[in-house]
Amino acid sequence: MALLEFYGKECPHCVTMEPLVEKLAKEDKLVFERFEVWHDEKNAAKLETYDKGRCGGVPFFINTETDKFICGEDSYEALKALAQGK
Repeated sequence: MALLEFYGKECPHCVTMEPLVEKLAKEDKLVFERFEVWHDEKNAAKLETYDKGRCGGVPFFINTETDKFICGEDSYEALKALAQGK
């Protein structure tokens, strides 16, 4: 299973989600592979591959095993459920 996070370095919504991502890694050992898309064209292209027009922005979190995703800010509980495949 791959957990992916696409974010923009200066994105305020991404900054809001960062502590939740860190908490998830620390407490539950669920780690998202992170890709900065605003300053990296390869990562931006990768985002388009996974987004498929569903979100159109960042932050974008996806569980590649379930194809479930979160677009934008959400709760810790929602992020954890996504990471656990629920």
